[in-house]
Amino acid sequence: MNTLVQAGDSLTLHFALRVHGGEDIDSSFNDAPIALTLGDGTLEPALERWLIGLPLNERHVFILEPQQAFGMRDPQLVQDVPIDEFHDAPPVLDNMVEFVLPDGSLLSGRVAEIKPYDVSIDFNHLLAGRTIEFEVEILDIGKS
Repeated sequence: MNTLVQAGDSLTLHFALRVHGGEDIDSSFNDAPIALTLGDGTLEPALERWLIGLPLNERHVFILEPQQAFGMRDPQLVQDVPIDEFHDAPPVLDNMVEFVLPDGSLLSGRVAEIKPYDVSIDFNHLLAGRTIEFEVEILDIGKS
């Protein structure tokens, strides 16, 4: 039977994510496979759509332009935060920091610049604006 991935399926898979032509940023190929259900938020929705229609036990590599994966960088997502907001620990360039929003959810950003009175935080996805390689092999499909 030729089973193909469909929306909502539970999958066991190996994957790798890298900047096009670069080293792996994240990969499960040398570790245990991961399990997820399409649509559960484990995998970015922009990446999930590339899994639809894939068969079992075939390795696929997708070269994704920024708009096909994590989007283009948005300069409006770089915000200045008063440096005195960092009372627990001083900001460190390129470190990730989390902010608690009024609804209790967390928002992560990268320290992009440290100025005398402000810290520029970049809330763009770390891979925004980059061409990436998404490599995947579906090991098991549980139908929804």
